[in-house]
Amino acid sequence: MTLDRLWTPWRLAYVTGAAKSADCVFCAALADNDADALIVFRGATCFVILNLFPYNNGHLMVVPNRHIASLVEATTEELGELMVLARRSEIALREAFEPQGINMGLNLGKAAGAGVLDHLHLHAVPRWTGDTNFMTIVGETRVLPQELPVTADKLRPIFARLAENR
Repeated sequence: MTLDRLWTPWRLAYVTGAAKSADCVFCAALADNDADALIVFRGATCFVILNLFPYNNGHLMVVPNRHIASLVEATTEELGELMVLARRSEIALREAFEPQGINMGLNLGKAAGAGVLDHLHLHAVPRWTGDTNFMTIVGETRVLPQELPVTADKLRPIFARLAENR
């Protein structure tokens, strides 16, 4: 089952850019400015970015800076920061959106559902009881209540504060 979006104007630049370039979306995001790339935090070896095709409002991804495909390729430092930023993502999502749950996960390989096959990333998806409603079930459409730049602006100061408080 695929989901349609009712209106997602922020996707146009990504979709048209992706058609012209075979570059990795995460590597391209690192080279861009944070506001345009929807990066909410940059660490020493990993960064946190909003998903351009979110399952729910606040859907984040924690991504190593290096272009690596699996945990096997990651250094101890990268693995450590991946988990530290996953923890901060949980804290930030709970503070910003008060979800009733959070899905955290890695999809390694096409058979596992990876959309970006060659650059490791961990998903953090806030969840609420009943967040799959009739639009998703009957209309195969997801309705997101907040535009991505607004979500990013809400999360950046939380991540900045968490980094200071380590």
